[in-house]
Amino acid sequence: MVEEEIGMVSDFFARPVVAGIDLTAPLKVGDKIHIKGHTTDVELVVESMQIQNVDVKKAKAGDVVGVKVPDRVRRGDTVYKVTE
Repeated sequence: MVEEEIGMVSDFFARPVVAGIDLTAPLKVGDKIHIKGHTTDVELVVESMQIQNVDVKKAKAGDVVGVKVPDRVRRGDTVYKVTE
């Protein structure tokens, strides 16, 4: 599996459990991502994504998206897209 850096966590919301991610590369629903940081190690498939509270299927570099995550992530964590 190959991991390509696609952004950084800029925010975290506990309810609902959502990470705000500043993208440096495109991301779409269905992509597998890996969020990694000093104490963070979370892998998930993007099931839904929002830009300013509006559901979107894909986002481009420069967008800030909200993605539901299964566990706590932290500001500054790096986001990678996982490909086979």
